[in-house]
Amino acid sequence: MDNCSIITKPTLHLVGISYCGPYSTFPDEAIRLQSEFLARKHELNTTSKAPLLYSPYFGNEVFATYWACYEMPPSEDVPDGMVQFTIPTHRYAMVASTNKRIGEAYEQLFAWMNEQELEKHQSAVALEVFYIQEQHLEEEAVELLIPLAD
Repeated sequence: MDNCSIITKPTLHLVGISYCGPYSTFPDEAIRLQSEFLARKHELNTTSKAPLLYSPYFGNEVFATYWACYEMPPSEDVPDGMVQFTIPTHRYAMVASTNKRIGEAYEQLFAWMNEQELEKHQSAVALEVFYIQEQHLEEEAVELLIPLAD
């Protein structure tokens, strides 16, 4: 569990699209949503600071809301069908992985949090941060971030 750590992520200003549905539709709907968003990235009048695709999500025992977003300074010029929002600064438990090993990475991160006696911040969103390569590799780097209670 050497690749688990605690980080502080500063405030994020994001623009993106979302999907809300039952857990049984994931990860297929998450993948579809990200593909749809990446196909629309040209509509954003700014370029991302880095090739990062942010996927904040929040759920309960039945369903989840999942986003595909880019970081973008606050603006009034948001494309139709996209939403702009801000995630405040938080401390997160983080693990680095790849999109092909997300399930294992979540298991590892939650086991590490349990060992460290860290609790999830129940009302904050978790994040998946994808390092998108232009050549669309099959396997891409991803960081999984679980917000921590104070």
